[in-house]
Amino acid sequence: MNKLSGFLYTGAQIGKIERRAADIAGLDSWTLMQRAGQCAFQLLQAKWPDARSMTVWCGTGNNWGDGYVVAGLAAQAGWAVEVIALGEPTTESARQALKAATQQSIRVDPALTASGPRGAVLVDALLGTGLTRSPEGNFRAAIQCMNEQARPVISLDLPSGLNSDSGDTPGAAVSSDLTVTFVGMKPGLRTGRGPDLCGSVVFDRLGLPPEAYDDIQSIACLIDGNDVARSLPPRSAGLHKGGAGHLLVLGGAQGMSGAARICAAGAFGVGAGMVTLATHPSHATIANIEMPELMVQAVEARSSLARLFSGKRVLVVGPGLGRGTWGGDLFAACLEQTMPRVIDADALNRLAEEPVTGSDWVLTPHPGEAARLLDCSIPEVEADRPAAVIEIQKRYGGVCVLKGVGTLVAVTDGRLWLCDRGNPGMASAGMGDLLAGVIGGLLAQGLSVGEAACAGVWLHARAGDIAAGEYPRGLVARNLLEPLRRLVNRSSVVDDY
Repeated sequence: MNKLSGFLYTGAQIGKIERRAADIAGLDSWTLMQRAGQCAFQLLQAKWPDARSMTVWCGTGNNWGDGYVVAGLAAQAGWAVEVIALGEPTTESARQALKAATQQSIRVDPALTASGPRGAVLVDALLGTGLTRSPEGNFRAAIQCMNEQARPVISLDLPSGLNSDSGDTPGAAVSSDLTVTFVGMKPGLRTGRGPDLCGSVVFDRLGLPPEAYDDIQSIACLIDGNDVARSLPPRSAGLHKGGAGHLLVLGGAQGMSGAARICAAGAFGVGAGMVTLATHPSHATIANIEMPELMVQAVEARSSLARLFSGKRVLVVGPGLGRGTWGGDLFAACLEQTMPRVIDADALNRLAEEPVTGSDWVLTPHPGEAARLLDCSIPEVEADRPAAVIEIQKRYGGVCVLKGVGTLVAVTDGRLWLCDRGNPGMASAGMGDLLAGVIGGLLAQGLSVGEAACAGVWLHARAGDIAAGEYPRGLVARNLLEPLRRLVNRSSVVDDY
């Protein structure tokens, strides 16, 4: 895979890259369009080798031109091809593509036909980058028609109806089996609705020179497993448990002990030397029955916490904290500390109620908690996940992890990282608590807040994929512990399972 596939660019940035390529190497839009069409047709043939017919839906821009190039190549190869054109080309390169395609005697319909598409493969070349509103009229009807067919769909650059920058779908969107994206990877393919709509994603930079990408800062980068492996500190022969870090978990209100214990297990799973749980007295005596390595301290009130903070390297607060007075007292005590902290679950809800900033903490909201931190709705968060996580980081400081499909990490230097691992089986109770413990355990071993957040998110998601295997339904948090242990003990490439 080209290394540029790890950088995510907005539609506007893609436009700048293409213009620079034209200046540097003379690569005009028509040349890029021909290369894109050739790449897409080759991939289409490889994925569906028995297909000999296609229907291509074309819009009006350069994405439209890519579709006509694919149609022309298929006709040259002897395929039966029809094109449904929803408008006239608006760019010179798209007009060139139309002229070249019409020389192949391709059937072109100006709108949707009553009989429906005839092709064995459907090609989506309707809408490209720059979508900001719901598709309407014939565009909406075309998208719905494609989705209703029991035939494979390939999308050129991105599924029509998907916002390339945010992963939002303001209206109807194509559900593809294969998406071939060009020049640069787009964040919308990896977060929000993107992963559900794109099917398999293949990236091709179309031969653009590396210089075309210079000085254009990508909006985000994918977290790489090799970088994660390199960030984990080596362990000397003489390492002792204190050197591996002592972590304190604050949580487990009355009747809510499970979350805090899962959090502690996550910290142990990635190598923390010692973990202490400060929890409600009602279950303190049984909290470590299944985890005798865990030290447990009953906390009746805030006043009993002072001695527990001493000697700890990291603090995790929130799992099972609850919304009562007991949890409020523990959270207030947490805010007074200067050690690195992970703020999770109910601690995030309390932070939303009484906003403060911090430089040494990791916030781990899911979309609901993010909405409360931003005083907005969950749909508003999901409509632009990159913007939401960046805004939370700006308001509250430190590092913010926005959980969900394509988990995002906004770090202190303004960079944005995206994790493209994980699976639907991880939508079960305790997964977030485990992640908080994983990040805390890495902090305890000396990683910075940014390193711990990125590494923790990737390790947690990758462990989830390994644990799920072919059977993601029924996955629970404790299933991730053994894969986590294996992953953190690999010294180089950790992504080869």
